[in-house]
Amino acid sequence: MPTTFVSGPVRVRVPATSANLGPGFDALGLALGLYDDVAAEVASDGVRVTVTGQGAGELPGDERHLVARAMRATFEALGAQPPGFAVECVNRIPQARGLGSSSAAIVAGVQLARALVTDGSSRLDEAAALRLAADIEGHPDNVAPCLLGGFTVAWTEPSGARAVSLPVAEAVRPTVFVPEQRGLTAAARAALPATVPHADAALNAGRAALLVHALTAEPALLLPATVDRLHQGYRAAGMPDTAALVDALRAAGVAAVVSGAGPTVLALAEPPEGFSPGTGWQTWRLGIDVHGARVARGRLGHAERDPVAAGRKS
Repeated sequence: MPTTFVSGPVRVRVPATSANLGPGFDALGLALGLYDDVAAEVASDGVRVTVTGQGAGELPGDERHLVARAMRATFEALGAQPPGFAVECVNRIPQARGLGSSSAAIVAGVQLARALVTDGSSRLDEAAALRLAADIEGHPDNVAPCLLGGFTVAWTEPSGARAVSLPVAEAVRPTVFVPEQRGLTAAARAALPATVPHADAALNAGRAALLVHALTAEPALLLPATVDRLHQGYRAAGMPDTAALVDALRAAGVAAVVSGAGPTVLALAEPPEGFSPGTGWQTWRLGIDVHGARVARGRLGHAERDPVAAGRKS
């Protein structure tokens, strides 16, 4: 069957995500109410990417951009490479802060390419889109909530990544503390040892299972459910301010963890009144995104082009 492309632009809104959530290393993730809006359309030649907001003036404007690379990989999977395409990104998710900016770019690229091919969604269904996004990212814990929304449990089988999305209890109120400095996932992973004590692995298995229950049914258990011994302690020396803030919040009774590879801190309940993270931190109260990536026809509208953080409460 010959490939046909959609005439005109398509757009997608993708949420920020927080992965690991303490003990759920490389498995658990949460979609947050902070969004990037991205639009694309087929062009006669070349690849052009414009960026507004986070990463403007830093990110590449051509094939090297992660959205463009994800689109090319998806078009290849669909057997349908267009001669070129143009992409417009309005980024609100901070770059390299542990809030899933790379996963948002990858999921945006996958979803845009699927939408630009007339029968793209049938050629590459949602399960296949998740597998492809996870292959590009290298692990599924961020791309799963970005694609599916809500609280996700992801795992990898020989055939590729799989995930389920679960509803989150209403009492869960995410707050993120975003620092000025950036972090690198590769550096954070390099800090992890090749092996861990059996007792630590057993503790994390129990707390990860408890966290599923706490997030979906009994938030009162979030503090014990977010204890971790697999990754946060090993990474603490590389981001001491982050580790100190996590400790301060937990001492105040708030279930706090490193968001992804950091350096952002995620609290799963509102901090006590008057709590201050200190200088150099922005505090954002975010909702939980329950929809995941949302695709529509047409260009970005005036509101979608506003680089102010959509979904941020403070």
